[in-house]
This record gives sequence, structure tokens and C-alpha cells, in this order.
Amino acid sequence: MPLDYEKLRALHFRDEVRHYDEKDVILYALSVGFGADASDRNELEYVCECLEGGLKTVPTLATVLVRSAGAIDTPGINHDLLVHGDQRLRIDNPLPPEADVLADTRVVEIFDKGEDKGALLLVETKLRLGNDTPLATSTTGLFLRGDGGFGGPKDGAPRPHTIPERDADFTAPLHTTPNQALLYRLNGDRNPLHVDPGFAARAGFNRPILHGLCSYGIACRGMVQHVCDYDAWRIRELDARFSAPVFPGDVLEMEFWREDKTVSFRVRNKEKKQIVINNGRCLLEN
Repeated sequence: MPLDYEKLRALHFRDEVRHYDEKDVILYALSVGFGADASDRNELEYVCECLEGGLKTVPTLATVLVRSAGAIDTPGINHDLLVHGDQRLRIDNPLPPEADVLADTRVVEIFDKGEDKGALLLVETKLRLGNDTPLATSTTGLFLRGDGGFGGPKDGAPRPHTIPERDADFTAPLHTTPNQALLYRLNGDRNPLHVDPGFAARAGFNRPILHGLCSYGIACRGMVQHVCDYDAWRIRELDARFSAPVFPGDVLEMEFWREDKTVSFRVRNKEKKQIVINNGRCLLEN
């Protein structure tokens, strides 16, 4: 059955309630690697509610409050061939350490790359408080590898950010842990691809891979640690493209290019010398 373009474009989920509390904030921060050094107060501020000044939230927490890709369900989508291609996030206001958030999700567009080239589905979720204070807008790019050739628009897809051609201004290590996917899945994504070796093998991987949004959160952690001096809410926009899978325990390295308020970045597997997150762009407040 071909992808139903009109039905997909009409999807709009309004005022879905997402509740989270301090435990969820702490779990998310731990699951993307904050708190690895329990003697560092900067780290503790993201994983402990008892410090003076209160608990800080990681901006990319917003991505686990949105409707998952698997919930965008309509006849014609082959979910077995669906890949999370890129992620964009715009921050309007800091997420409180506890809140009932309202989520409005819509399909922005579906671009037809061709019968043998797949399709690109853009899904946008706006998060706001009950008093209509805007919090964040998450835009997810889903590559539908088996759904091209349905006759939809071919042009107009967002272009990835261009990384400067010069050498990086500086690099920094990013740690992952062998059990990271086991922890991250508690945020809500229970896909067995990330924990079940047998399932991963059937999907073509020699072992479970890390969640793409976990890798994205790890990149946010790198930005908070190495660019923002642990002031996470200097981040106003964070865009990235997933270019290769990350495996729990991989040794990663993050490259940074600073140009005024814009920081370009990419993440590579240091041992394989393979880029795993590319075309990264972070817009800072000041």
C-alpha cells in the first residue's frame, strides 16, 4: 500500500498533556551522561535537586516529551525501514524542573525522493505551559527508506547546516557507557533495537545501537560542558544530522567551530574515525 500523503499531512495532535517531575529531569540528565563526576558541582546541579539554587534541566529533555516516531502511524509507512535522520530544537524558555506541558504535534511536509530513494517526513511538536508560555519547538526529520515514489513534492526540504572547511577551533572527548541505552530507554523509548542483541542482529547490527536522541542529548551535554560553562539555557537552537550509529561504550570526540553566536559541531567515533553526528549547529543567546 503506497504512503497516504493527504492523510499524513492532515495529522495534527493538539493539547496532549506531558507530565514530568524532578525524578524525570534527573533520569534524563543521567541518561545522557551528566553526573559522571559526582565531585563536580557543575555536574551535580543537573542531577541533584537538593543543592542551593535548585535543579537545572537539560534543554534536550524537550525531545522526550514529544510524540514518538512510532506514534505517527498511518497506512503506507513502513516502520521497519524508518530511520531518524535529523533533529532540530528551538528553545523559547527554560523547562521548569517539574511541569504539566501541552504538546501540539503536526506533520509539516513529506518530501518524495523517488521510488528507490525513499521519502523525508518532517514532524513538528510545539511545547508550552498551561498559561501558554512557549517552551520549545522540536522538529524531527524521519527518513522513510521504503516509501518513496508516492507522488509528493520533491523540492523544499531543509538543507543541512554547512560545517566550516577549516580545522576545528577545538575538540573535546565525549564519554558513553556500555549500559547507556539501558538507562536512556527509561525515558520512554523501549525499542528493543537498543537493548536486545537478537533484535539488533535481525536489523543488521552486530549488537544493540544507542538511541539517536541519546546521542543528540550527549552532544548537547558536550555543548553545555565545553562551550556554555554549564549554563545550558544559553542554547537557543540545536540542530544535528545523524550520519552513523553510535554503540554504547563508544569513545567519541566532539569538534567545535565558533563564529559569534553560532557554534558548528560534529561528533566522531574516535576509534573508527567515523562521523556519527554531522552538520551540527548551535545558536547561543549571547
